[in-house]
Amino acid sequence: MKTRTIVVSSASLAALALVALGVAPAATAAPAPAAPRGALQDAIPLPDGFQPEGIAIDARGTAYFGSLADGDIYAADVRSGAGDVIAEGPGTPSVGLDVDQRGRLFVAGGPAGDARVIDTRTGELLASYRLGSGATFVNDVIVTRDAAWFTDSQQAQLYRLPLGPAGALPPQDAVEALPLTGDFVLQPGFNANGIEVTPDGKALLVIQSATSTLFRVDPATGVATAVDLGGVPLTNGDGLLVEGRTLYVVQNRLNLVGVVELAADGRSGTYVDQLTSQTFDVPTTVASYANSLYLPNARFGTPPQGAEYSANRIDR
Repeated sequence: MKTRTIVVSSASLAALALVALGVAPAATAAPAPAAPRGALQDAIPLPDGFQPEGIAIDARGTAYFGSLADGDIYAADVRSGAGDVIAEGPGTPSVGLDVDQRGRLFVAGGPAGDARVIDTRTGELLASYRLGSGATFVNDVIVTRDAAWFTDSQQAQLYRLPLGPAGALPPQDAVEALPLTGDFVLQPGFNANGIEVTPDGKALLVIQSATSTLFRVDPATGVATAVDLGGVPLTNGDGLLVEGRTLYVVQNRLNLVGVVELAADGRSGTYVDQLTSQTFDVPTTVASYANSLYLPNARFGTPPQGAEYSANRIDR
């Protein structure tokens, strides 16, 4: 295993073969414009006190961030760095994010146990869903052709939000809970966190933060099998990103991105590299644009009042 340090300046997939995967009106501020030609910003400044966690980047080069403080959604251009709040939050956190090809942002609601869908062009709240109840933390989301899948870090289950023809959003009663079984055992602390799809598009990948373990989950049954990484733990594993056969694992408090080369079916992989940057301050999630990775610094442990926040770019 090699370690590569990248110093930067201050300044997802095939349809699943086993089962169809997928997943008060808000402010109407215009989204950030499409990214013009030019160099990518090494750092995207976020509002003071914003407390970012999730990130998603669309094909235009607009990056979206959710606030743990109040759920606001901030959009910024990856080339100019300019941005603004496009949707005011409900006063509860916005955690993991994913954006689909229709310009809809799917938002995991953390301890509120909900999910929201926002039109990135208008900031309009298109739908909201109750997912978890009781002890719940709806943490992350991945959208595929036919559904949006959400993790719950306090319960041994995933949530499936099926998408209809042309991606139509479903009614509340269509939400499905999929219990996690097999090798996955609920532990004290944070459990299912980041989520992705295997390279062959036939299963889900879920990281259990409490055990530093990556699981392959059968979307039809919920049976989870630990991915064979040769005994290498994914310590502090958080957000996941799959690009081809490469899995990027954000290892938040280690200020690292682990790089894993996966088998196509996601049953095994090799931890081959680590990416880091002097600008990292507890990054939590990751999204790609062109040949770059962007990670928001959550800065856990830093008093948020008036604190400066940013997302930072590294090469991939």
